[in-house]
Amino acid sequence: MTGVHLALGIAVLLGALVQGSIGFGSAVVAAPFVVVWAPEIMPVAILVTSLTVPVVQLVHGPRRVAWRPLGWALVGRALLTPAGVWLVSAYSADLIAVLVGVLLLLTVGVSLTRFRIHATPSNAFASGAVAGVSGTAASIGGPFFALVLQHEEPARVRSTLSWFFVVGTAMALGGLAAAGQVHRTAVDVGLLWVPFSVLGYAGAQPVRRLLPARRLRVAVLAFCALAGVAVIARALVT
Repeated sequence: MTGVHLALGIAVLLGALVQGSIGFGSAVVAAPFVVVWAPEIMPVAILVTSLTVPVVQLVHGPRRVAWRPLGWALVGRALLTPAGVWLVSAYSADLIAVLVGVLLLLTVGVSLTRFRIHATPSNAFASGAVAGVSGTAASIGGPFFALVLQHEEPARVRSTLSWFFVVGTAMALGGLAAAGQVHRTAVDVGLLWVPFSVLGYAGAQPVRRLLPARRLRVAVLAFCALAGVAVIARALVT
């Protein structure tokens, strides 16, 4: 581990603050910085540390879970996680990032039309399937399921996403480990960032009180759009 890894903890802290506020975003914020400064530890380090906020949320926050959409999303993620593992070994990180970014922007665009995306079984399954690929290959899977949950009550969104991240991240790490893609340094750096995640989550406490359902949906859409642009830009400049 190096000073660069420690400094990247600031990006992890900011990502945890965002995720603690709207229910997702830790990897979306931190991953672009990690890819530029320490690409050799991606995606494992981000996946390891991304378990922190959802676990803390489930222990200390309200547990208003949308179980049916969650179940369908996890089925989709389980089925497509092997595809994400294959992408990591077969294609460049830049290509994966562009595909994830374009898909995010298209999904946000659909959400802004009169067509409303609701937490139906088919939508939840599809979002989980996409996350199975993008979450494993690029550490970014939450935005797709968050868009499906965008019309739900804020506490319900955060609780449901927390379970999705805990189970989905475990799937991703298990798949990568089975494929020989998990290395000790990446795991150690991920564990090093855990305190930064806890601090970021603590800082999100006052922000959550300012996000009723309508504002949360706007925040989710805005951040998903920003994430899509960011991952495409990251791929083009690296």
